[in-house]
Amino acid sequence: MSDTPTPMKIDFVSDVVCPWCAIGLKSLERAIERLEGEIEAHIHVQPFELHPDLGAEGDNATEHLMAKYGIDRATVERNREAIRQRGQDVGFDFATSHESRVYNTFDAHRLLHWAGEHSERDQLALKHALLRAYFTLGLDVSDHEVLQRLASEVGLDGVEAMEVLREGRYADSVREREHFYANENVRSVPSVIINDVHLIQGGQPPEVFERALRELARRERTGDTTRSATGN
Repeated sequence: MSDTPTPMKIDFVSDVVCPWCAIGLKSLERAIERLEGEIEAHIHVQPFELHPDLGAEGDNATEHLMAKYGIDRATVERNREAIRQRGQDVGFDFATSHESRVYNTFDAHRLLHWAGEHSERDQLALKHALLRAYFTLGLDVSDHEVLQRLASEVGLDGVEAMEVLREGRYADSVREREHFYANENVRSVPSVIINDVHLIQGGQPPEVFERALRELARRERTGDTTRSATGN
């Protein structure tokens, strides 16, 4: 085994109002921690919109899910409780309820793109802040003042953040990324793409990510470029 960690580019395709994305990101990071010294992970947050057609007021989350998937209120509540438990397992606190709302996240993705222009660390910190703001604190992640405050809280320039939001910066860049992953047949999130080749789908447990990343690191060291996919 090489003493040098294997570099891994990890594109985390997700939305900030996707509960399985919150679970998946925490699981992925736990797996990376367990592989310290074996891999050198570089996570890049990539955009995916679950509700691109929502207006500024958003929509009641329960009613939205019932209409979208043709399920009843009891099923939504059971799913919500299962997600809450999975979140606890990886250290993420879901505080959603029947009163929670879903929002358009395009501006949040623009701000994440801007943060990524600064550094991987800044982008990942903002991603975590957005997930916590929405799922734990129940904040409107389409609201520009909320987004500006979150950017400031993770150490980014709040004034510049508001300029990005008000001026519509990075709209074309976000659309380009969305179209790219749509053309790559990414239809569900989270989708985790390793070194532009290997796909891991879904909010997998840390153990699944750990096994997959370790195997991919072995392949990288041996020159095996065979595509692979892991999913639900």
